[in-house]
Amino acid sequence: MLILSLTVILTFLISCLVMIIASILSKKTIMDREKNSPYECGFDPKGSARIPFSLRFFLIAVIFLIFDVEITLILPLAFIIQLSNIFSWLLTGGFFLFILLFGLYYEWNQGALEWID
Repeated sequence: MLILSLTVILTFLISCLVMIIASILSKKTIMDREKNSPYECGFDPKGSARIPFSLRFFLIAVIFLIFDVEITLILPLAFIIQLSNIFSWLLTGGFFLFILLFGLYYEWNQGALEWID
């Protein structure tokens, strides 16, 4: 029990020491040039927060998130091929890919993937 508490205390002290050293060594200033410049998205950080937002940028971001989640759902299909019936595996995978491709076609047909008007 003593060794465990000494280990916890030593770990806490080392982490505090590392945080203090990092805080001292980092050259943080309140008026940093990068903090006063526009971010990567082009918005002025000191300007109005009520400026219009690009709807196309938002749609592309949502489409990316949807396809990213769907890829994480498709990935386990490769691992369960040995554990399941090949017909049910093909049916499930094919149906899921059909829904994915149909959604992509729908978005493409609606013009959500085009950047130029």
